[in-house]
Amino acid sequence: MEDSNGQTEDDTPLKKILIIRFSSIGDIVLTTPVVRCLKNKYKDCEIHFLTKQQNISVLENNPYIDKIHIYNKGIGLHALIKDLKKENFDFVVDLHKNLRSKRVLLALRKPYGTFNKLNFKKWYYVRTKHNVMPDVHIVDRYFAAVKKLDVHNDGAGLDFFLQDEDYISPDALPLSFQDGYIAVAVGAKHITKQIPTDIIIAVCEKTEGNILLLGDVNDKVKANKIENAVGSRVFNGCGAYSLTQTAALIDTSKGIITSDTGLMHIAAARKKNIVSVWGNTVPQFGMYPYLPQNSTSENHIFEVKDLKCRPCSKLGYKKCPHTHFKCMKQQDTFAIAEIANRWLHSTEG
Repeated sequence: MEDSNGQTEDDTPLKKILIIRFSSIGDIVLTTPVVRCLKNKYKDCEIHFLTKQQNISVLENNPYIDKIHIYNKGIGLHALIKDLKKENFDFVVDLHKNLRSKRVLLALRKPYGTFNKLNFKKWYYVRTKHNVMPDVHIVDRYFAAVKKLDVHNDGAGLDFFLQDEDYISPDALPLSFQDGYIAVAVGAKHITKQIPTDIIIAVCEKTEGNILLLGDVNDKVKANKIENAVGSRVFNGCGAYSLTQTAALIDTSKGIITSDTGLMHIAAARKKNIVSVWGNTVPQFGMYPYLPQNSTSENHIFEVKDLKCRPCSKLGYKKCPHTHFKCMKQQDTFAIAEIANRWLHSTEG
């Protein structure tokens, strides 16, 4: 049985709280409501965050975080723990709950809170295709880790903060993009989460306006194929921008078409219109776009229903284990493009 709250705390005033989430980009964005609500509850308390080096840009502009601690394999966990002990935290919030975070908790020997990852239920769903997951988003499950601190979700959604310098000059994009564009997230960590090249091309061909392809340098070749197939209405921005610049480009778009990936959660944090396209994973795992209560942003979920092989993993694979990849190949490109066209014709966004 997985615990949800850990040790108890005494009545000593809180001066420092450590939050642990090592990776990945999307998962860290999903922790931001806990960060914000903790800081707003304990305004005089320092909020520290422990993560991996490559994820600093997700958090460095967050005004609710006072200090970021970095885990680096080159330095090692032992040296990191030594530095963390010097901080003398009053409470630790474990939002990763793996062996590494457990080692940190045991070494610090401080009151802590954590949450139920529901790993068995996810495994059972993948193995039997019978959904036993509670209808609760991972963000709301995270709040079990701060229940003992009397911290509650404010319903304001996710955070991803930008600086003025993150915004790209309009001159960096084709002139016609100043009239509006749709962002498309090209890649994802796992191939079976990615929207296939031919499906993106089909959506782009049915879309009546400009399209900005976003992703990292690993997505550039795929994006080149899409750009070459569709023509000048498509601009390949993969690998050209930092994460915060990419977020700013999402911010100035009419909306985004994305798979289950970090850019989906960043778009939700920026309160943008979202079409999320689901392959081997399912929204029922509790990781769908998390928008504020009473949000006016659109959130459309696309998935191929009634596939006996889905979900085939809680994470993803390098290739479809059944070779057909129907969960992505059978997506309704007409319906996706219809939504994109409506956004493009809207005066909002």
